[in-house]
Amino acid sequence: MAKITRKSQSTAKPSAAKRAKKSPTRAATRPAKKPKPWTPAEVREAFSRFRKANPEPKGELEHLNPYTLLVAVVLSAQATDAGVNKATRALFAVADTPQKMLALGEDKVRDYIRTIGLYRNKAKNVIALSEKLIAEFGGEVPKTRTEIESLPGAGRKTANVVLNMAFGERTMAVDTHVFRVANRTGLAPGKTPLEVELGLERVIPPEFMLHAHHWLILHGRYTCLARKPRCEVCLINDLCRWPEKTV
Repeated sequence: MAKITRKSQSTAKPSAAKRAKKSPTRAATRPAKKPKPWTPAEVREAFSRFRKANPEPKGELEHLNPYTLLVAVVLSAQATDAGVNKATRALFAVADTPQKMLALGEDKVRDYIRTIGLYRNKAKNVIALSEKLIAEFGGEVPKTRTEIESLPGAGRKTANVVLNMAFGERTMAVDTHVFRVANRTGLAPGKTPLEVELGLERVIPPEFMLHAHHWLILHGRYTCLARKPRCEVCLINDLCRWPEKTV
């Protein structure tokens, strides 16, 4: 019969490394520290710099009138301005009113914009919104947010862009660039575009609001990039609250 031997139990204490794994440190469990809010003076300084560098910023969506602006913004959802412009130059040359767009028809509209993402659904929306403009608004783009948002394919951002660029309203259109800049810099943090929009409207002085969304869009598009922000050339790098900035 084989002899059974018992293994002696080790009484050695676990190493410091193992203990650290089992019990997280206080630093690891402590919530991230919120960045210090911008002061009114800092916000004014930032937008003063934007204004000095670019006194009359322009949107980059090409258009001929309020109607073609509306169509261009609807087409720009999940697409670049450059891509939309490439498609709409030829489209707007033949259809720059709701009446002409309806005469063109959905199939031909689709052919003009097939290089744009989601072009089939967008062609339907362009025709549908043109029909509604004629039926309910005398063929003219309405001048209120609620009315613009009632059009097929148009949401709050579309309404804000049209109100600002076509009618000179001091609105804040929040796209992916504005959303990123507002959160990354700490200027107006928010979990949703609406939170960011309302936050920016609260902190930006009225004198800057006409061009504010263009300055922020252009800043996000060319300087505060999503993957590799160009902090070294940023006009507001000394004011920015982003902990990972490279300057």
